[in-house]
Amino acid sequence: MNQIALPLDWPAAETENAFIVSPSNADAVRHLHSRGTWPVCATILTGPRKSGRSLLGRVIAAQTGGTLIDNAQDRDETEIFHAWNEAQRTRRALVLVADAAPPEWQVKLIDLRSRLAATPHVAIGDPDEALIDRLITMLLERRGLIPQHGVVPYLTPRVERSHHAVIALVDALDAASLASHRAITVPLARAVLSSIDASAAAG
Repeated sequence: MNQIALPLDWPAAETENAFIVSPSNADAVRHLHSRGTWPVCATILTGPRKSGRSLLGRVIAAQTGGTLIDNAQDRDETEIFHAWNEAQRTRRALVLVADAAPPEWQVKLIDLRSRLAATPHVAIGDPDEALIDRLITMLLERRGLIPQHGVVPYLTPRVERSHHAVIALVDALDAASLASHRAITVPLARAVLSSIDASAAAG
């Protein structure tokens, strides 16, 4: 796997050596790096929260001298409308990061709605096993935690395939290791997973 941006809730440099590229997000990366093929100088980037969508958008905007509007579905539609028009005038990329693309993103301003209908959309998917493996390893390393051999391969196929679930798992491993003064071993990982599963079932 390559690395391009860190998709987690930690301080990270705005560089391409922190984002992990895997099959779940490779289409989005290729699209954002192929601005010359866009039909207009704007694109909509969607994906799960914590998936790296905002950081990837910032990286691309910085590389192209363009503009990023994050959480676009919550922003003023007139602001987005003018930003879209300005992007066409200056030929500088506009990246709109949103939870969903239209029509699921319900746009009321008719002129903006027509422009977004002409705007390409690319999505980051839920993490695949290769990405989960690397995310668990990276998060643990960033906390100064070194799991024993076999822990990450044990966890990878067993954790829910979502970015939030991976973060919650590492949080729980960190807390369990600290509370028990134990290294992160397969038995500890098994106990943490069981606790997470029990909590999910109770909820």
